[in-house]
Amino acid sequence: MAFKIYTKTGDKGQTSLIGGTRLPKQHIRIEAYGTVDELNSYLGLIRDTVQDKKIIDLIIEIQDRLFTIGSHLAADPEKNKMTLPIMHESDVVKLEEEIDAINAVVPEMKFFVLPGGHICVSHCHVARCICRRAERAVLRLAENETVDEIHYKYLNRLSDYIFMLSRYITHVNKVEEIPWKPKHG
Repeated sequence: MAFKIYTKTGDKGQTSLIGGTRLPKQHIRIEAYGTVDELNSYLGLIRDTVQDKKIIDLIIEIQDRLFTIGSHLAADPEKNKMTLPIMHESDVVKLEEEIDAINAVVPEMKFFVLPGGHICVSHCHVARCICRRAERAVLRLAENETVDEIHYKYLNRLSDYIFMLSRYITHVNKVEEIPWKPKHG
């Protein structure tokens, strides 16, 4: 028998966690892992717009890490019996090293920049915003439930990496960064 994508079990506004617990689809836990999933999908779009194999390979690794975070968020902390993949501090360190490597190449940042200038740069800025939203959702969940600190720490560092990736792509494509010039009156 073929696997069916629809189960009809969510037709009344609830969904199941790993472990069987049913929650309303608007529950913060569902919002958190749904936003992580949205980020993962958007990173796939960025991966499809870059040509640099090193960046592509890193994005694939990041997408794997986001699936790991999502699996933990989608699991009932008390009823789950599955062995889930784990995050390591080295995952965060890897992002920090990539940020530092980009920072050594791009011009010093002296002003806020307007998002845009190149299609991939624009996609990076959207992904950065989704990443920040995912981090906020995970932190809201952590206010009332146990969430491993490494998950929101990784999302925080990932948003920094995505911003630096946008600057790197701007730099290698010789795109002008447009400074934000606030109007005062």
